[in-house]
Amino acid sequence: MYLMMYIYLLILFVLLLLSYKAECAVMSDGNIFCIFHVVAVVGLGKKGAGVCGKENWDDCKENIRAAVSAGCRQLQDLEVQQVEVDPCGDGQSAAEGAVLGLFEYDELKSKKKVRVATQLYGSADTEAWEKGVLYGEGQNLARRLMEAPANHITPTAFAEAIEQKLSPFSDRVVIHKRPQAWIEQEQMGAFLSVSKGSEEPPVFLELHYTGNPDSSQAPLMLVGKGITFDSGGISLKPSSGMDAMRADMGGAATVCSAIVTAAALKLPVNIIGLAPLCENMPSGKANKPGDVVRAKNGKTIQVDNTDAEGRLILADALCYAHSFKPKAIVNAATLTGAMDVALGSAATGVFTNSDWLWEKLHKASVVTGDRVWRMPLFQHYTKQVTECALADLNNIGKYSRSGGACTAAAFLREFVTADHWAHLDIAGVMTNKDEVPYLRKGMSGRPTRTLVEFATVLASGS
Repeated sequence: MYLMMYIYLLILFVLLLLSYKAECAVMSDGNIFCIFHVVAVVGLGKKGAGVCGKENWDDCKENIRAAVSAGCRQLQDLEVQQVEVDPCGDGQSAAEGAVLGLFEYDELKSKKKVRVATQLYGSADTEAWEKGVLYGEGQNLARRLMEAPANHITPTAFAEAIEQKLSPFSDRVVIHKRPQAWIEQEQMGAFLSVSKGSEEPPVFLELHYTGNPDSSQAPLMLVGKGITFDSGGISLKPSSGMDAMRADMGGAATVCSAIVTAAALKLPVNIIGLAPLCENMPSGKANKPGDVVRAKNGKTIQVDNTDAEGRLILADALCYAHSFKPKAIVNAATLTGAMDVALGSAATGVFTNSDWLWEKLHKASVVTGDRVWRMPLFQHYTKQVTECALADLNNIGKYSRSGGACTAAAFLREFVTADHWAHLDIAGVMTNKDEVPYLRKGMSGRPTRTLVEFATVLASGS
């Protein structure tokens, strides 16, 4: 689809090199007469494109993101350092395409790509452009956290990185970096059972963003799985591809980045973010297959597979989340490989007990182009995790891999009493190969923008 849009030579935007002082006339009929050192021209696809029900996104917005990204990268390859971008009729989408398209994690390399500074051409769409920049930077923060090596982003380092990003907003953000002693005091036995296999101490990160201090409305609760490296534990993963498990904290990265973005946008909504952070490592202290642990709500869990650890740490976090009596709870996690098998990278799988919450999440995803797809929460799956020989629950399910994403969601539901809860399994969208044209290959940071847009929808009351 994106290759086809280049067929249309509807010239709607120009990227201008700022370092050369020249005059540019853009005629009303679309003709462009410029004298510049470098000009990149791209097509935006079919005129009049909009929301596509079959694709569950806005074709126009996606075309703009892809086109601006392609133009900016072309100029980056030519070592252009300053670029102006035409809003293309949608300043926010143009900004997102520029910011997301230029990102590449090369912080640890000696030779880096040319850094390109982008800004809006003209002043007609400034507010939308600035909003798009913040949306893009939010997703890039998640990408940076997910891409960084596990020895650089430990649980402690992750918490410190988020604390630093939130420091400019100290007037409306409170941060708690809860240590192991606090976790023990809260009787989070499931979380502790995972963390004890590693030499790195666990951290329970708690963020309070008060965007509307006068509101009596209950807060939105965002919970993210924060396994900063997942070896699988005693149920060790294959070595091939294990390096990608540095991004198994993608849930925590997207949730925390969404809160950073909400604070930067000054969204008039109150949000609490929770991120249980630890490593899942094999050792003499690690969980063993068949061990039984006790979660915060008192339920016992038979751990038949130590590589199904994400649901254990989320179980305790979800129990704690209810203490704030939230309006809604949304958790995000790179939880199951089965989710990747089911949907691939096309969409985040959403399991929810609330039609209202689903509608809000879906509405947000259509705007961002970072799609969601509703998955089942049948009792069929609940039985598979509750019929257990030694404990109240089994962490892997009666039939092991059968319906793995669904049984994992059913397991989490056993720790939820809220009327509005959604579990986002983001395992399939964790990385980008070439599926999303405005993201380079690597960790995707998805669905950060959808979470931000969802918070925006709640803030607006729409």
